Amino acid sequence: MRLFNAWEMGQDQTKQQIEKGLHLYQSNQTEKALRVWMRVLEKSADPAGRFRVLGCLITAHAEMGRYKDMLKFAVVQIDTARELEDPDYLTESYLNLARSNEKLCEFQKTISYCKTCLNMQGTTVSLQLNGQVSLSMGNAFLGLSIFQKALECFEKALRYAHNNDDKMLECRVCCSLGNFYAQIKDYEKALFFPCKAAELVNDYGKGWSLKYRAMSQYHMAVAYRKLGRLADAMDCCEESMKIALQHGDRPLQALCLLCFADIHRSRKDVQTAFPRYDSSMSIMTEIGNRLGLIQVLLGMTKCWMIQKELDKVPPDQRDPGLPQLPPLVGEARLRLTRPWGSACAAGTAGAAGPPAAPGPLQAVPGDPGGRGAGVGRRGRPRSPLRMAGSGPAPLAPLYGD
Repeated sequence: MRLFNAWEMGQDQTKQQIEKGLHLYQSNQTEKALRVWMRVLEKSADPAGRFRVLGCLITAHAEMGRYKDMLKFAVVQIDTARELEDPDYLTESYLNLARSNEKLCEFQKTISYCKTCLNMQGTTVSLQLNGQVSLSMGNAFLGLSIFQKALECFEKALRYAHNNDDKMLECRVCCSLGNFYAQIKDYEKALFFPCKAAELVNDYGKGWSLKYRAMSQYHMAVAYRKLGRLADAMDCCEESMKIALQHGDRPLQALCLLCFADIHRSRKDVQTAFPRYDSSMSIMTEIGNRLGLIQVLLGMTKCWMIQKELDKVPPDQRDPGLPQLPPLVGEARLRLTRPWGSACAAGTAGAAGPPAAPGPLQAVPGDPGGRGAGVGRRGRPRSPLRMAGSGPAPLAPLYGD
C-alpha cells in the first residue's frame, strides 16, 4: 500500500512540474521551462509522465529551431512509448519523429514515419491524429516537389479537420495550402488560404498560441508579394516578425527576413535586400533548414541578375537614384560559392540516417555537367510540373519572382 501511495505521489509531482514548465513557457521564460522539464525527465520514474514531458520538450525545441535536439527527444519518446506498450503513445511518438525529420528536410524519412503512423491506427485517440499525419506527409511531398500527392494529403487533412471540428488543424492546413499554391504560381489561391487561416485565428483563436497568427500573416505576406501588392506584404511580414521576435521563434524569424529581402528585391532595392538575405542565411544555417537555404540563395542570385541588368546601362544614362549593391555583398558572393561545403554541412551535422540528398549546386547522378537538380541544359529552372512528372527532386524549387 505504501509503495502504491509513493508511486501515486510521484505521478502527482511529475504532473505539477510539467504544468509549472508550461506556465513558464507560455510566459516566454523558455530557458527556465526547459530546465524544469529536463529535471522531470532525469528524476521521474513514471513512463507516462516522461512521455508527456518529452512531448513538451519536442514542441519547445521545434519552435526554437533546435531541430537536431527535437529529433533526439523524439527518438527517446519512441523508446518510452514502447515501454508503455500503448498504441496511442506509439502513434504520437512516430508522428513527432516524422515532424522532426520534416523540419530537417529529411522528407523521405518523414513520409516513411507517417505511413508507419497510419498503419498503427485502431484506437479513437490514434484516429484523431490522422489529420496531423496527413498534414506532415503533405508538407514532405511538397518538399520533394511531388505536387499531386501533396495536394491529396492536404485535402485529406482538411477533411479530418472539418469532421472533427479541429480549427487549429484547419488553420495549419490552410497555411500549408497557401505555400502549395504559391509554388505552383496560383497566387490568388495562395492568398485565399492564409486569409482563411487568419479568419480562423480571429474567430476561434483567443486561447491559441500567437504562432498561428504569425504563420498566417507570413503566408499572406508571401502571396501579397507575388501579386505585386508590396505595401500589404510588408505590413503582414512586419506583424509576423514582431510575434516571432517576441516569442524567440528563430525559424519564423528566418522566413520573415527572407520575405523582407524578397520584397525589397521586387522593388529593385538590392542594397536593402542583400543584408536581409545574409541574416536569413545565418539563421537557416544555424537551425539546419536546407530548403530555406535554397530559397535564400535563389533570391540572392536574382539580386545579382538585377544588378547585371543595371550594369548594362551606360554610366552617363544611369539614374542616380537607382540602387547599387553594397560593399558587404562581396562576402555574400563568397558565401554563395561555399554553402554546401560548410553551411549546409553544419546545419545537418548530427542528423540521424544516411547523408542528405545533394543540393542544387552539386552534381547529381545523370547530370554530367554538374548543373544540379531542377536546372535545365541552358541553366534555367525546369518547370514544377515537369519535375513532378519525372520523379521527386531533392528539394522544392521556388520559381518565378
